[in-house]
Amino acid sequence: MQNIVEIQNLTKSYVIGTSQLDVLKGIDFSVSRGEYVAIMGPSGSGKSTLLNMLGCLDKPTSGVYKLGGSDVMSMNDDELSEIRGKEIGFIFQSYNLIQQLNVIENIEIPMFYQGISEHESKVRATDLAVMVGLADRVHHRPFELSGGQQQRVAIARALANNPLVVLADEPTGNLDTKNGVDILSVFDQLNKSGRTLIVVTHDSRVAQRAGRVIHLLDGQIDRQVYN
Repeated sequence: MQNIVEIQNLTKSYVIGTSQLDVLKGIDFSVSRGEYVAIMGPSGSGKSTLLNMLGCLDKPTSGVYKLGGSDVMSMNDDELSEIRGKEIGFIFQSYNLIQQLNVIENIEIPMFYQGISEHESKVRATDLAVMVGLADRVHHRPFELSGGQQQRVAIARALANNPLVVLADEPTGNLDTKNGVDILSVFDQLNKSGRTLIVVTHDSRVAQRAGRVIHLLDGQIDRQVYN
């Protein structure tokens, strides 16, 4: 199968005063189209840093990162911004919705930045809202929704530009058990439809549903488990 993500000997270091902090210490893995991968590990293992690299929010210190065959390491800031907008869908623990906008308007935001027409973005946003189970909430604002419903909006927004890969950072972290299970069911449906998912999580329920779990420890891959 085609590899969407290719990582080879990826490192990330930060200079703090006169010291160097090595956060990622030579990461190697690839993700095929349609895979569902969970990344786990204790605090300080490098999970969030790795997700930032995968999301083109920060550049690695060294190594190889290819997304959809494109060499991310050679890109300038404008090119990184473009690939974030077109090829990556982000889902955050805290939802990151705009409180003044309703469900449809929040889902439309990524399409606005890609220059998609108002009519097309409205149609697509409505279809996505229906897909994630919010057909009866499209005119509600975030403060009128439960945490689980807000996360559904965030999932729909992440899909707005039909990205190559969806990255999720602790997507069930702020949810109670029932809403967490409901969101995981949405992830299951997305993966069954062919979406490529990479999820950073502490939640063992996510790990049980993913096809592969990458365990990080001290900035390196400790082991990989296939379900």
